[in-house]
Amino acid sequence: MFINCERKNNWGAGRSEIGLVFLKSPAYRLEMNVIRNSIVLGLACFGVLFLSGCGSYNKLVSSKQEVDRSWADVENVYQRRADLIPNLVKTVEGAANFEKSTLTDVIKARQQVTNVRIDPASAPTDPASLEKFQQSQDALGGALSRLLVTIERYPDLKANANFQELQAQLEGTENRIAVERRKFNEVVQGYNTLVQQLPTVLYAKFLGFPPRPYFAARAGADAPPQVGFSFGASPTPAP
Repeated sequence: MFINCERKNNWGAGRSEIGLVFLKSPAYRLEMNVIRNSIVLGLACFGVLFLSGCGSYNKLVSSKQEVDRSWADVENVYQRRADLIPNLVKTVEGAANFEKSTLTDVIKARQQVTNVRIDPASAPTDPASLEKFQQSQDALGGALSRLLVTIERYPDLKANANFQELQAQLEGTENRIAVERRKFNEVVQGYNTLVQQLPTVLYAKFLGFPPRPYFAARAGADAPPQVGFSFGASPTPAP
């Protein structure tokens, strides 16, 4: 029995010596170096990807904020135009024998605009929503253009100081609308280019950065209505 125990101890000692020899062998050290270098390389790659991802995310956030700011500017000028209409309607309603149909069209178009709402603090992501918004705003702009052309036949109304002031404000607002819409399209183009580039396109939508729609480029859509007046022209009597 004692002999067996001694043999077992000798065998265990032998295995330990073999293990120590293996741990000190060049092959083992080479294998450990390979493993160590692989871990370091993996961590370095992860760090580079993480920092790159943080940089891309920050760019997306900045670009989205710029789009939202531009959209807020668009909303502001459209709201400015809508706010001018009640005073315009009140001024025009006082004119004798004024054609009510064009005035009614403006009132209805303004009401339609108020029914189509988009969050002013966040640019739309749905093309259909932006298209509906644009259609209602363009309809209001067209109704205003027809109203102002009709007023040409009413010299007393054209000479009204309140109307002249409103006319100047509307003209300036229409110009601002054209400018802000163009700026918005330019900002959205830059944002969409960013989210559709590699590697951003792989994760932008997942992180909540989908592409944004533009204002549609239609013939004359961004041209402000002609709201000038020929005060020296002879008036045409209303029927």
